[in-house]
Amino acid sequence: MRRFEFAVDRRHAHAVNEVFADLRRLRFLAIAAAVVAATGTAFLIWLNHPWAYLLAIAFALGAVTALWVALWTPWHSSIDKLYADGELIPAVISEARPSGVVLLALVDVSTPETSEPRFALVTRKVHALPGHEAKAGERVPSVAVRTDRAPRQVGERWQSVSAMPIAWGTTDDAVIARARAAISEAEWRLLTDNLALAEKVRRSAAKRLLLDPHHLPGELGS
Repeated sequence: MRRFEFAVDRRHAHAVNEVFADLRRLRFLAIAAAVVAATGTAFLIWLNHPWAYLLAIAFALGAVTALWVALWTPWHSSIDKLYADGELIPAVISEARPSGVVLLALVDVSTPETSEPRFALVTRKVHALPGHEAKAGERVPSVAVRTDRAPRQVGERWQSVSAMPIAWGTTDDAVIARARAAISEAEWRLLTDNLALAEKVRRSAAKRLLLDPHHLPGELGS
């Protein structure tokens, strides 16, 4: 796995990193859900009816689950950890819009227990991208952020992976340039040559487009 080390500017990241903002929002919702479920549990127990106890168990389980998410999110959403654990991947701007830009990224969606990587194109809409020009083809070095796993119809399982720009973790142009240089020209060219596929990826049910391993550049293909 290709990683990229740099000193994360936490103040900058907390201000612009949309992955962190999403995880912070998730924690807030989890805390709210835990409070509601715990209150519902207490009320049902207070009713002191046989059917109420059955519902109370369900509410209690919901409260425990929501509380676990609330406690797990701060650890998982550590800015330094997200960048340190994430694989360095290429992403390019496929489209610039008044509300932001759309990134097209090349990611490995295989699970840890899989021996061979499986590459796919994914897209991500971002509102702010400091350190980059908002133009099609702009190279945006990023790290892969892996979340839940989604099953395919044939039973195989692939990870859900999105791109988190290096520019969301630093204001240093030299760091961004170093990350860009660490990615092979073949990978950048693959994305540039497939910019037209971004809309197809965005509209797909899986939000990704698996690539044929035999059509990938040397170090990625089979």
